[in-house]
Amino acid sequence: MDIRNYRDAWGVPHLRAGSAAELAWAQGRNAALDRAWQIEVERHRAQGTSASFLGSGAVGWDRFARQSRLDDTARRCFERLEPATAAWITSYVDGVNAGLDEGAGRAPQFASTGLAPTPWQPWVPLGIWLSTHILFAGFPTKLWREEVARALGEDVIDLFATDGMGQAGSNGWLVDADRTASGAPLIAGDPHRFIEDPGIYQQIHLACPEFDVVGLAVPGVPGIAHFGHAGSVAWAITNAMADYQDLYREQFRDRDGELEALGPDGWRSVSVHSETIEVADADPVTVEVVETERGPVIIGGPGEAESISLRIPPRVTGELGFDALPALLRARTVGDVDRAFDRWAEPVNVVQAADTEGGVLHRVAGRVPVRHPDSMLRVVPAWEAGHDWDGWHESPRRPVDGIAVMANERSIAGPLGVEFAPPHRAERIRTLLHEQHSWTAEGMAVVHMDTQLDSAKPLLRLVAGADGLSPEAARLRERLAGWNRRMDADSEVAAAYARLRSVVVRLVAEHPALEKLAGQVDPGAYPEALRPWLALVPKVAFALEGLLVTSALPELDRQDLVRRALEEAATAAPTAATWGETHRLAPWQAEPDGEPEEWPGLSGDQDCVLSTSSIPGISDLSARGPAARYVWDLARRDDSLWVVPLGASGAAGDPHRRDQLPLWLHGGFVPVITDWNLLTEEDMPAEHATRSRTAVHEAAVDGFGTVRVVPLDPAADAALVHRWVTEERARYWGMAGHTRQQVQEIYEFVDSLATHHAYLVHRDDEPVALFQTYEPGADPVGECYDVQPGDFGIHLLVGPPAAGASQRGFTSALMTALVGFVLKDPQVLRVVVEPDARNEKAVARMVRSGFVLGPEIDKPEKRAQLAFLSRETLDSWALVGP
Repeated sequence: MDIRNYRDAWGVPHLRAGSAAELAWAQGRNAALDRAWQIEVERHRAQGTSASFLGSGAVGWDRFARQSRLDDTARRCFERLEPATAAWITSYVDGVNAGLDEGAGRAPQFASTGLAPTPWQPWVPLGIWLSTHILFAGFPTKLWREEVARALGEDVIDLFATDGMGQAGSNGWLVDADRTASGAPLIAGDPHRFIEDPGIYQQIHLACPEFDVVGLAVPGVPGIAHFGHAGSVAWAITNAMADYQDLYREQFRDRDGELEALGPDGWRSVSVHSETIEVADADPVTVEVVETERGPVIIGGPGEAESISLRIPPRVTGELGFDALPALLRARTVGDVDRAFDRWAEPVNVVQAADTEGGVLHRVAGRVPVRHPDSMLRVVPAWEAGHDWDGWHESPRRPVDGIAVMANERSIAGPLGVEFAPPHRAERIRTLLHEQHSWTAEGMAVVHMDTQLDSAKPLLRLVAGADGLSPEAARLRERLAGWNRRMDADSEVAAAYARLRSVVVRLVAEHPALEKLAGQVDPGAYPEALRPWLALVPKVAFALEGLLVTSALPELDRQDLVRRALEEAATAAPTAATWGETHRLAPWQAEPDGEPEEWPGLSGDQDCVLSTSSIPGISDLSARGPAARYVWDLARRDDSLWVVPLGASGAAGDPHRRDQLPLWLHGGFVPVITDWNLLTEEDMPAEHATRSRTAVHEAAVDGFGTVRVVPLDPAADAALVHRWVTEERARYWGMAGHTRQQVQEIYEFVDSLATHHAYLVHRDDEPVALFQTYEPGADPVGECYDVQPGDFGIHLLVGPPAAGASQRGFTSALMTALVGFVLKDPQVLRVVVEPDARNEKAVARMVRSGFVLGPEIDKPEKRAQLAFLSRETLDSWALVGP
């Protein structure tokens, strides 16, 4: 393979290969090395097997993944891919499998949970993508609207319509050439997602003869789907907030032992089977998986009071849109990006793009079914006609007039959805961008970090109108009256506003106007994975702006409620002096790899451009925020900027695991570097570099595989050999405590000798052993015994279990092939070995293999046991094996 690996000063991987397939392989291997724990967790979540090592807390998700058939849908979608795309993804998966064992060694969570990596199937990347985005369209809000309708009436089902923590959002903006200092467009933004440790986005650079792209990749998924810069064209996305998933209320019957569901055309057979979820700390859980013509049943089932099925486009069509990924990498113009996104399916996004030829793009990409409006709002009866899908909506487009902004608001995707983000972020971004006409990449930090909270206006108006207050509450009212509405981490007034808002949220949720809703909703009646959409206090928190001005709840005396909240907030002991003291980062970790960390305080809030979300009324901790920031400069790609919340690496102890956090907190960026001369090349992994070397011996061993013996390259193979010879299991090799440089120097010396040789032994292209040969007469061992003509010395170090050595009969099969290598030289009459005399296992193995023990000898580094194997024994060994 023609692969070269580089890193920049921030640890960002830069991968270069001779073909797109080799590059996909390298990207997969890199993901496994840097993010092994992360991608294995995501793989198991997609399969519904994460409870097997994470324990009972993961059963809820695993149940949902099984019942919604995520893994099976991913397999279907893989089978529908164009052959070239399927081969490209398979190369990526092969790379993951090549690096997974080594990557697992860098992640202590594997040992602490008992998880052992296992080979990926080709469709796993599609499963990870589907699992990560299955809730992006927010179909659980339809369950919430059902509860609102039952409790408060049909006319108020949109009372809580807004985006919330459960859905991912983003900011994005495009500034055309007339408004930049360089005369070329800028694209900037920040995807809002749950902040994960390691991060959901990986900065990466992918280059081969067909393309050269930098961007933000999702570990476990090949290519660069969402945010990329190919030099002549760049693109970015946000969540369109479209509605493209439907829920159906099902009826079942048992007819002669066969389960049927009632549809608009009558009773139809249903697919049903049981699956078992293994749980690390509890008994296994059996899950019944049921699927009707509409889709998998995710709530209830046969015999339950209520059963609801889920219909999603990938399950219906067998397409996620992954054929767009290689097309995006090869894009050179806006037109290329546009055509690539024509293939996109899931999730539905708003896309912006610009190129160096003056092209700009602002469109929606993805599949939204055409159906009855009720299906977008509610759970609909499966047996009623009119709720089927009738084709797909056309993708809305808008011209770019100077600037284009996308922030999950209704503006471009309105016909495709129901609930959108309030317009505050989008309007604030437009206001800031219109303030100047010479934008630079560095200047965009002013937009990214803006903390103005315009959604506070309704509450502040009520605060200003409050009267009859105690002195303490009056002072709080006056403080808020002079507040600049900036949610800055060091602001005491922002902290006071947040305390007041939390009290208001709680009082609204407890108000008799919502009493029936509060008493009716039982989140426990729904799958655990969907419960965040069905809790009243978060719903009130995110819809508070609208609830304070709506006429739908006339019995809610807002002015009195705010007056009472002022009194309570003013007299309660403050939990913190500044906003940042309680509004702290709280990343999601499947399993920490060390002691609990103290995470920093944050500026921003849900409706700020700097959208760091908490849940007022429950917690000020922020679990969601900018999962990356980027500025793509079309004048010169290396003037582009980016940053992620934590760092480029996800490996424990890596210096680049947390090094971007201070920059991310304060609006700093990491430079995008694509000049190969400014990067540091890493050692070529031996398992790849050696594949291109000519083998000095190759043999097929029945039941074992093909064994190849290739010359060792002291520099290129230093990392691999150092790892092997310094393990505890290799203590008799005599290099414990050696640095990689020292190991390299030893083998450089060996390589300089005409009488000594070192080789890497491969089984089916994977390195599994270190094999060394020498002429005893030219070696210190020759001074310790009577060397005979034809003596030939060897050393063999079998690799660690990850290299395959744990297989029964592994060493014997390997030796069978190596004996054939030795016998190729007719001058070899006797093989000499001299293992450490303390290595009783090695000595016993030699005796079993036919070696005759000689004397023990004293060498400078060890006391050794000499042993000899005659040519006659070698000849018979080559025929029947040891």
